[in-house]
Amino acid sequence: MFQMPIVDLLKEGEKLSATGKRVSVLWQAPESLVFVARGREYRSEFHINPSDEMMYMIKGEMNLHYRTADGKEEIAVLKEGAVIYTPAGIPHSPRFPPDAYLLVQERARQKGEIDRFQWFCQKCDHPLHEESFTVADYNADPVSKAYSYFFESEEFRTCKACGTVMPAPEST
Repeated sequence: MFQMPIVDLLKEGEKLSATGKRVSVLWQAPESLVFVARGREYRSEFHINPSDEMMYMIKGEMNLHYRTADGKEEIAVLKEGAVIYTPAGIPHSPRFPPDAYLLVQERARQKGEIDRFQWFCQKCDHPLHEESFTVADYNADPVSKAYSYFFESEEFRTCKACGTVMPAPEST
């Protein structure tokens, strides 16, 4: 018989803080992926997820930056204890501090599905770069991998429209 997991979400977030990790996958099944995420000191990319996503703010507050159909950046504020639904294909960027925790539930990736990460110029909003990944196991922390590829390249961080260079954060 399957043992249904019961998780203390706040304790799971505190474990992430204690270990310095960013993500704790609670379960991955063919139709379901659930994880607790700890905020990052700096986040600037927009994630384009191939499935719908539900986010619940366990502790703290999050500014969820997202792009509308016409490309305009908007911000939804998610307070502690609140939940938000993000449909598949919506570019979004969850921004919250390292002492805040978020529960994310989405469909596990199907074979061949692509997660995309996009950056935009902070000065003129021109697209800077896009990274794409096939995510078979969310324990691999695709956000950190995308960040490494992007921030290690000054070419990727340089705007072709206005010449502005996005600075690399001290820690990603």
